[in-house]
Amino acid sequence: MKCPSCGCFDSRVTDSRPVDEGGSIRRRRECLQCGRRFTTYETVEQQHLLVVKKDQSRELFSHEKLRSGIIAACHKRPVSAAQIEGIVNRVEQQAYNSLQEEISTRCIGELVMEELKHLDDVAYIRFASVYRQFTDLPTFLTEMRKLMEEKEPNPNK
Repeated sequence: MKCPSCGCFDSRVTDSRPVDEGGSIRRRRECLQCGRRFTTYETVEQQHLLVVKKDQSRELFSHEKLRSGIIAACHKRPVSAAQIEGIVNRVEQQAYNSLQEEISTRCIGELVMEELKHLDDVAYIRFASVYRQFTDLPTFLTEMRKLMEEKEPNPNK
C-alpha cells in the first residue's frame, strides 16, 4: 500500500477487522518510512455479469431491476419485503455462481418463476404472464392449469 503522506510503498498492518458484515476488511497500517498510520479497506471485487436480452443486446446485471420486477409481481400479495429480498439474493447468487460472463433473461426469468411458484401462486402467474408474454386467454389458462395440477395432491401416492 502506498502511504498517503510520503508515498512509500512499504507498510505493515497493525490491526485488521471485518466490517460490513464480513463484506470487507478494515486494516490499520503504519508506513515503515515516515511512521504515519493510515486505514485501508479491502473488498472482494465482484465479476461483472452481462444479461443477454431477447433482442441479443447486453446490459449489466441489475439487482434493482430484478427486485422491481418481483415487487411488481407481488403487489398487494401477502409477501414480505424480506421474502422478496431473499428471492432477489438467491437468484442473483445463482446467476453469479454459474461462473459465466453472460446470462440470458430467459434463464433469470426461469429462476424467478421457480422461486415465486413456491411462494405465491398469484405472484407467479403475474410474473409468468409478463415474462412469457401471454397474448391471449388460452395461453394464460394453460399456465394456470399447469400450476393447479402441480399443486393438487396426487391420490396415487
